[in-house]
Amino acid sequence: MSPRPVAPSIDPVQLLAEAYEKKTWHGPNLRGVSARAAAWRPSRSRHNIWELALHAAYWKYAARRHLCGEPRGSFERKGSNWFEAPKKPTEAAWRESLALLADEHRKFIAAVADPRNAGVVRKHIRMVLGVAFHDVYHAGQIRLLRRMHDAR
Repeated sequence: MSPRPVAPSIDPVQLLAEAYEKKTWHGPNLRGVSARAAAWRPSRSRHNIWELALHAAYWKYAARRHLCGEPRGSFERKGSNWFEAPKKPTEAAWRESLALLADEHRKFIAAVADPRNAGVVRKHIRMVLGVAFHDVYHAGQIRLLRRMHDAR
């Protein structure tokens, strides 16, 4: 019987950064996306890039809240999970949404990296890794939406 390979140690902070901050294998992330492109949707019933960005921000918030035992209801936008893009998109509003996503990402990374949370992070590692996988999943959708928008 051959020995089982030893799985490498997973650094959740590095994985989260790789999923959100780096130029990914499938193409660029949200850098360079205009408000107009972010608000475009392929059909009425489909989400757009803007909504995907706010959705990702919300789930980083929800996961951090769960890890840190924070109360519900402190997300910057009213509602949960999916948020509509503005009817009249502006570059300023898009930058504000991107800043919200970046801020929630930074707060989530800080919560995961905080040594005081090490036990709860270990206990909920699947949720933490799920946030990274969630980012990668939606990044693929964003890439596809960018290509569809550009090809119109």
